Amino acid sequence: MASASSLRVAFGRSARSVVDEIGDTPLLQLRRIPTDCKGIEIHAKAEFMNPGGSVKDRPGLNMILDGERRGALRPGLTILDASSGNTAIAYAMIGSARGYRVRICIPENASAERKRTLLAYGAELELTDPSVGSDGAILRCREIYAAEPDKYFYPDQYSNPANWQAHYNGTAPEIMRQTGGRVTHFVAIMGTSGTFTGVSRRLKQELPRVQCISVQPSSGFHGIEGTKNMEAALVVPKIYDSKLADRNILLDTEEAFRMTRRLAREEGILAGVSSGANVAAAMVVARELAAENRPGVIVTVLCDSGVKYLSEEFWTSSD
Repeated sequence: MASASSLRVAFGRSARSVVDEIGDTPLLQLRRIPTDCKGIEIHAKAEFMNPGGSVKDRPGLNMILDGERRGALRPGLTILDASSGNTAIAYAMIGSARGYRVRICIPENASAERKRTLLAYGAELELTDPSVGSDGAILRCREIYAAEPDKYFYPDQYSNPANWQAHYNGTAPEIMRQTGGRVTHFVAIMGTSGTFTGVSRRLKQELPRVQCISVQPSSGFHGIEGTKNMEAALVVPKIYDSKLADRNILLDTEEAFRMTRRLAREEGILAGVSSGANVAAAMVVARELAAENRPGVIVTVLCDSGVKYLSEEFWTSSD
C-alpha cells in the first residue's frame, strides 16, 4: 500500500492541516432574492465554508497565532474565552489541531448544535445566564481568568486587535479581488464587530468611495445569536469603532428569520440567522439604490451555516 507521503507526491500536493484551509472563501452572487432591484448586484462571502463552519475561524486562528508569537500562549496553557458559539468552535477546532485544551464561557441558551459541536471537539463548557446573553459570558470569563491567570491564555476576542486584523489582512483583500474592485457597499452585522471593523478599515483605505454599513439588532433583547445592539450592551467590545460606519441599520429578529428562510428556499443557501440579517440589510440598501436608479455592487457576509440552528422553530414558518 502506498504511504501518505508518496500519495501526496503522486498528486503533487504539499501536506496541509485543517487550519490551512481557513479563508479564501467563495463570493456567491444572489440571483433570485434581489430580482426586483434592477442594476444591483448582491454578493455574499460564504464563510460557512471555513473548516469550522463560520467567519470566526479567521480571527480565532489569528488570535491563537498571535498569542504564540508573543509567547502568551504556550504548551500547557488552556485557551479561555467567552463566545456565543462560533468563535468557541474555532478555538476548539484549532486548539485540538495544535494541542491545546479549550474552556469556553457560553450562554446556556446557545443552540444545542453549537454546544454539541464544542463537546465533540473536547472543549470544556461553562454555561452562563441566558438572560444577559454574551455579556454574561464575558463577565464570567473575566472572573475565571482573574482567579487563575497563570493557567490560561485569554485572547479576549472583544478587545483583541488580532480579531479585526484577520479581516483587514484576509477577508477585505479577498472581497476586492473577487469583485475586481467593483464593490460599492459593504454590509455586516455587529457581534464583536471584528468583521465589520477589519473589512471596513481596509476598504476605506484602498477604495475610499465604498460605503460601509453596519447592522445591529433593533433592541437589546433579540434572537440573532452572536450579535449586539451596542447601545444596549452591558459590555461594548473595545475593538468597536462607532465612527467607522457610514450608516447603521437596525434590524428586527423576524426580518432576519424571514430572510434566513428565503436564502434556503430561493437561493439554496442553508445559512444562519446572522447571515439572514446581513442579507436583509443588504436588500434595504439595494432597494434604495434601485429606487434612485443607481447601480451598486453590494457585498455582505454569510457568517455561518444553518446546520447549527436546525432545532430552532423559525424554520417551520411558511412565509
